Amino acid sequence: MSKIAVFGGNGFAGSAIAKEAASRGHEVTVVARSAQSGTETNVVQGSVHDNTIVEQITADNDVVVVAIPAREIDGKRLLDAVTPLADAAARNGARIAVVGGAGSLLVAEGGPRVVDTPDFPDAYKGEALAHADVLDALRATDSNVDWFYVSPAAAFGAHAGVAPKGSFQVGGDILLTDAEGNSAIAGEDYAHAFVDEIETPAHRRQRFTVAH
Repeated sequence: MSKIAVFGGNGFAGSAIAKEAASRGHEVTVVARSAQSGTETNVVQGSVHDNTIVEQITADNDVVVVAIPAREIDGKRLLDAVTPLADAAARNGARIAVVGGAGSLLVAEGGPRVVDTPDFPDAYKGEALAHADVLDALRATDSNVDWFYVSPAAAFGAHAGVAPKGSFQVGGDILLTDAEGNSAIAGEDYAHAFVDEIETPAHRRQRFTVAH
């Protein structure tokens, strides 16, 4: 059993990961700005931008999941939290696990990135580029910082309405599609792959992606 904290554990991906981890017997703590959660988890009210909270959470947990938007909210970007979080995690021996974005994935070997394609919606560019910056920052951390970053398929989230299948494929830096050319993943299946990586690390200091 691992002790797992989830920043943003009340959101779409964070709640799915918290539920999946708890169902496998892990001790889960949800860290969110509003303290509400299911009975299977502990709850701490706080923010990844609060260094005191970050120090406490990295000291008390084996894995720290970050499942919050990357774009600027209330004047703060997720990118701004990467260095303090990485330093605290390395100091306390915690692994960082990030719910990433699909925009930084490549459409094919050699590129371009999904976010750089002509048809990428302008409404999502800010978030996609902000998440790409977070990935770059993680890759630039010292080698003693243990992290992984999971990019979902293109269709992912509460708005996508993707039904779980109980199966998924795993890839690296290239966007995955199914036999019909669709790129999608349900929250439950994404969470399954995410917790698999927590239990059996196969992508240390790497990004990987999952899709149906």
